[in-house]
Order: sequence, then structure tokens, then C-alpha cells
Amino acid sequence: MKMRTRCGRTINVTRFAPQGLPAPMGRVVLDASFAPHDAGELWASLTAEEARRLAGLLLFQAAAVDPEPAGPPGAAEVVPIAGDAYEIRVRGHVLTVDQPLSDGGKDTAPTPVELFVAAVASCAAHYAGRYLDRHGASREGLSVRAEYSMADDRPPRVAAISLTVMAPALPPRREAALRAVVSHCTVTNTLAQAPEVELEIRCAADGEAARETEASPGRPSAGGLTSSRHEDAPPAAGPQDHRSRTR
Repeated sequence: MKMRTRCGRTINVTRFAPQGLPAPMGRVVLDASFAPHDAGELWASLTAEEARRLAGLLLFQAAAVDPEPAGPPGAAEVVPIAGDAYEIRVRGHVLTVDQPLSDGGKDTAPTPVELFVAAVASCAAHYAGRYLDRHGASREGLSVRAEYSMADDRPPRVAAISLTVMAPALPPRREAALRAVVSHCTVTNTLAQAPEVELEIRCAADGEAARETEASPGRPSAGGLTSSRHEDAPPAAGPQDHRSRTR
């Protein structure tokens, strides 16, 4: 996986993972072209964009060299870092979220809403890429751009998402098929058929703990829940436990 910098340096990121040897023996290999003016010292000057691309290539190869990431599938854990920044842990992978300066954050990472929109776009890109692979087309030039707008009323939510898929030249029938495939990516399907969300809050407290349940058996409407039910469980010893279930 090669990249060429604006200063003329070619950087190749590969991996060395011999079959039959223990996983820790695997290595990520960074190879840079050597020029006469290097005078025995190899260095590279990168733009911010190039640095991010190189980081992505290194992470991609590191994931291929590493054994299966730790942690079970189907789970994500979020813990605070500082201020409005949080760390997200998914199967051994780590992401971060923050809030923009205008909302009191430090803008060190995307917001949760931006990650949500990015999930829609990246899922669409994944489906598009797999479609191109199946039909022998190159992924060169493939990109997906997502634009979104927030609702003006309450509750706070994303009101609309617009996706633009840039793909290599395809025959008309293939283009129509690509649209059908991308429009039914997993994340988009999930938005079309909203999943049930169960919320459980456990608060360490002295003395008695209360349990509160909110359930909604119906589908959500544009304004929120179609129905709700509150049940107060009898006091019990142990940590305070609040549950709510929404759709």
C-alpha cells in the first residue's frame, strides 16, 4: 500500500506475518524511498492530510498483523476522558468523541451525531465497494459524501441525511443495481426499521434502591413514543437500578 508525498517521497506500508509462527512475530513494515540527498539519514516531511493517510495505512496493516481483537462482538463501552471527550471501545478498537468549541467541548474528535452520520456513509461505501468487487470494477475514485441537517423542533435529532456516491463509470443497469445495493446497507436498514433500545441505569447509593421501568410496546412516531408505561418496583437492597425501554 503505497503513498507519495508532496515532497516526492514514496512510502510503502506492508506487513510481515509468517504463517506457522506465533502472532506476536508479525510486524508492520514501513519502507520509504531513499534519495541521494538523504546523506545517510532518511526522513519524510508530511502534510497534515498525508500524516492522517499514513496513520490510516499503519492502522490497517496493524489490524491485519494483530490476532483477533479482544472483546466480544455486539458490544461497545464508553468511558469519560476529560470534559466532553469520551473513549469508545469496540472489540479492542478505540474511538473518541467530543463536542465542538461552540458547545463547550474541545473539538478533539467528531461528535456522536457526526459518528452516526459517518456510520451511514461508511456502511454505504462498504456495500458499494463490495458491489464493485463482485463485478470486477475498480474501487478507484469511489467515495461517499454525507450531508445532514438537524430538526428544528424537539426532541433533538437528525432530520435528514443526503448521500452522494461517487463511483467509476458503470453501464446503466449496473448503476441502477449499485443504487439498490447501497440503499439497503445495514445501517440504512436499521434506520428504516428502528431497533428496540433498552436503557438500564445503575447508580451506587446508600440505603434502599429504587427500580423504575418505562416501556413502549408501539412503534415511534416522528414526535417520539407512541405509548409509554411506568412501573415502580418494590424497594430492594442493593444498587439503585433504573430501566427504561423505548423504540
